[in-house]
Amino acid sequence: MGTKLKSAKPKNSLRGTQGFDDWYSSIYADRWPLLREALLAENKPGRWQSCAAAEPYFLDTGSMLAALALPVADAEHILDMCAAPGGKTVVLASLMSLTARLTANERSSARRMRLFKTVQNCLSETIRNRIQITGTDASRLCLKQQETYDRILLDAPCSSERHVLNAQSYLFQWSYSRVRMLATMQWALISSAYRLLKHGGILVYATCALSPEENDGIIERLVKKYSDMTVSAEFSIPSDVEKFCLPDELPGYEKTAYGFHVLPDRQNGAGPLFFSVIRKS
Repeated sequence: MGTKLKSAKPKNSLRGTQGFDDWYSSIYADRWPLLREALLAENKPGRWQSCAAAEPYFLDTGSMLAALALPVADAEHILDMCAAPGGKTVVLASLMSLTARLTANERSSARRMRLFKTVQNCLSETIRNRIQITGTDASRLCLKQQETYDRILLDAPCSSERHVLNAQSYLFQWSYSRVRMLATMQWALISSAYRLLKHGGILVYATCALSPEENDGIIERLVKKYSDMTVSAEFSIPSDVEKFCLPDELPGYEKTAYGFHVLPDRQNGAGPLFFSVIRKS
C-alpha cells in the first residue's frame, strides 16, 4: 500500500466510478481487484448475545473486534461517542463491570432511535439501567466537560467504501474531496475524544474506511499534537468472550503504522474495519 497515484489527474479532481477505482488502485495496487470483489460480496455478520433473555445482535466481526480491543472490565465511566446503530454499545455494555456506567451518544435523531431499540432489545434491564443515551454533537462534547471518561470508543463516520460500491448512486457521487471532508470531521471528533479522556485512559478510534487519510493519517496527526499519548502495538481479547460470541468467528487483521486493519479479501469477508488503541499517560 501507499504507492503513488497512477492517474495524472490531481487527487481533488477524482470523482465517480473511474475516480474511485483510480484512487483505491493507487493505494492497494495489484491487490485492489480482489479487494474490490470482496467488498461487493455478501458479508456474513457475527452473532453477539449479552444474555439468554436478550435478543442477539448481528454485526460485522471486524466491528466486534474493534469494540473488544477497548478494555472496559476495570473502567467506571465509558463513552461510545458515535454509537448508532448500537452493536458496539452492546459489546461494551456486556463486558463492563457491575458498577460501571456507559454513555451512548448519537447526534442523529433517526439513528438514535435505532440505538435506543438496540439497547432495549439486546441488553438486560440491569445493564440498561446503567446506560445513558444522549444526542450531542460529539465534536463539541469537550466544550462542556474534559477528562471525564476512563474509556472511549470513537467509531467515526467515514467513507464506508463497501456501502458506496454496493450502491450505484453513491458510487456515481463519490469524490476524493469527500474523503478530505470526512477526514476533517474525524479530526474534530478525535480531538474532542482525547480531551474527554482521563489521564491513564484508553481510546479506540475506528472507521470502516479504506483511505489512509481517514485511518493512519488521523492517528499520525494526534501523535504529532500530543506528547502524552502512545499508540498500542497490540491488544488483547477478554478471556470471557466465549460467553457472548464464538471466538473462532473473530477475524484476523493486518498491522498498519498506527493500528490494525481488517480487510475482507483476506478475512473471509469481514470488514473493512480499521482501529487504533490509544493510551493517554
